[in-house]
Amino acid sequence: MALPSLKIGDLTAPMPVVQGGMGVGISLSGLASAVANEGGIGVIAGAMIGFLDKDVSKDPEGANIRALKNEILKAREKTKGIIGVNIMVALTHFSQLVCTAIETKADVIFSGAGLPTDLPRLLLETCEKKKEEFKTKLVPIVSSARAASILARKWMRHFNYMPDAFVVEGPKAGGHLGFKEAEINDAGFALENIVRPVVEVAKGLEDQCGRSVPVIAGGGVFSGGDMRRLLEEGCSGVQMATRFVATEECDADVRFKEAYVNARPEDVTIIHSPVGMPGRAIQNEFIEASRQGKTKPFKCMYHCVKTCDREKTPYCIARALLNAMKGNLKAGFAFCGSNVGKITAITTVHEVMQSLRKEYEEAK
Repeated sequence: MALPSLKIGDLTAPMPVVQGGMGVGISLSGLASAVANEGGIGVIAGAMIGFLDKDVSKDPEGANIRALKNEILKAREKTKGIIGVNIMVALTHFSQLVCTAIETKADVIFSGAGLPTDLPRLLLETCEKKKEEFKTKLVPIVSSARAASILARKWMRHFNYMPDAFVVEGPKAGGHLGFKEAEINDAGFALENIVRPVVEVAKGLEDQCGRSVPVIAGGGVFSGGDMRRLLEEGCSGVQMATRFVATEECDADVRFKEAYVNARPEDVTIIHSPVGMPGRAIQNEFIEASRQGKTKPFKCMYHCVKTCDREKTPYCIARALLNAMKGNLKAGFAFCGSNVGKITAITTVHEVMQSLRKEYEEAK
């Protein structure tokens, strides 16, 4: 069976693969443009994207806005493919980053870590303010059919706007998870089980709006065989992140990539993040120290996430993730997906995409 393309409105990705957005600084213009050049949808992560700006501590909002704009423009210089941006609802400067992504003409905004109820308003207001029609697609990330249905109703009622697609993210994903800790290993919340009802919701929405509302499945998707099974379930594409980290084009330090290569399945752990959500990461000394109550006193300079209780948290997660991205894993940790133990070498995005295509064609 030939590998189908992924269509979101007037956008067509020859490979039905969305590279998941990974912050802080793991997926920037380098990785995103490489994926887009291979026919997938490359995604820049908006979380604390302004970390290298010299004024980030004085003006985190301005630093993040400047950096997001620059990364989108840099990606555009490297590819004619599809470039998306992942902007978490929980980010303090969510609205400002969304407007920046729209004005800089990102092709798609993917948004989760909360329900992005205001996305269409921000798009419509930006169009009105700039006296210009922007064609950025709006794709919410959900973890249930109920969330997809509620969001679609709200968008239609208040803005007459239907989601351009949905990403359904299961509990095997890396980073912050949209599930309670008790649900993470519950078979009832497995990706295959939560994606089917969302596909049914999307079909109903298609009848309502008269156009396709594709469903993209993510969280624990690693191989072409995984992709084939999910497309057979009615999905139009998949979201993958972990497999793209150990590539030459990934924007992280090589020591971060080596942590993926060296990770064993038993090294994967669930943490209690300072932002109030469980997260999946590679176990290391930093995580162990935090569990033992060894706090890392800090002065909050970034104010990056609304849900972070700065008075009670044992460490600054933005700083920890930034340190890890730079390769200093003694002062931070690496988020990862459940399949990180399958990574055995640093390769290239081209080789990953070719392998996915071959695995898809050989799967039964």
